[in-house]
Parts: sequence; C-alpha cells; structure tokens
Amino acid sequence: MNDNKIGLDELRPIADIDLAIHSPARLKILAFLQVVESADFTFLMNQTGLTRGNLSSHLSKLEEVGYVSINKEFVDRVPRTLISLTDEGRAAIHTYRENMKQVLEEILTS
Repeated sequence: MNDNKIGLDELRPIADIDLAIHSPARLKILAFLQVVESADFTFLMNQTGLTRGNLSSHLSKLEEVGYVSINKEFVDRVPRTLISLTDEGRAAIHTYRENMKQVLEEILTS
C-alpha cells in the first residue's frame, strides 16, 4: 500500500464516531455534565452559551439516545429543570473520547 493512502481499516474510527455527541453544542453540554452530578437548565444555558431554544433542542436529542436524564420539579413554586448524565451517556463519552484519540493519533499523524 502506498504510504500516502489511508485504508478502510484506518478510517474505521471516523465511521464509529457517535454523531449524537460529535455536535459541538452537544459535546459542550456533555462536557459540563461529565464533571457535575446534575445541572439546572439555566446554569447549563449560561455555561454553554446556547440559547434557551438551542439548549432545549440539543437536550431533547441527548435524552432520546439515553445520554441524559431530565427531571422537572418545583422549588418554592418555581419550576426547575435538572439535567444529569446517565451511565449510558458516561460510557458513550468514554467511547467517543477513545475513537477521537484513535482518529487523531493514527490518521491525522500519518
């Protein structure tokens, strides 16, 4: 094989990248949730810089794939939405990180 060509086996890590995580906005959300037990919606909105609508949309997608859990409650008659990373979400982030390492180390350095 020519040194300048990349084979299909070498491209596998790119094909395995989880697109539910790969979006920059969703990656930001998951990165913040990775280091806390849970975060409320407003805190997450401020930390990520996303609008209310964008955050809501991305959280819905992450909830659909089972990566986050969303719990709504009232505190002193004020609604509060708490978001936490699920075990499946933690595992998915770990797999994503390993795939990205492989992409960066094996493909982009050759």
